[in-house]
Amino acid sequence: MVSLEQVEALIKEKLPDAIIQVQDLTGGGDHLQALVVSSEFEGKSLIKQHQLVYGALQNEMASEAIHALALKTYTPQAWEATGQTT
Repeated sequence: MVSLEQVEALIKEKLPDAIIQVQDLTGGGDHLQALVVSSEFEGKSLIKQHQLVYGALQNEMASEAIHALALKTYTPQAWEATGQTT
């Protein structure tokens, strides 16, 4: 099992400017949802954005410490346009 803080730290290593929120969807610690806002996503397709995040967590995904990960990725401009706050 991996903590939510560890997941955030791993994503931060790959995307240092990211704003990240991670939630445990089931209480078991292996089904997570992550919201990631990063300027690294600029000009990249949604698939490429998700691949960047999955790349940061590849060891945890391979070991099944994270069994499922739902992602929501945004550029800073796209996030601002949603009107939500982190």
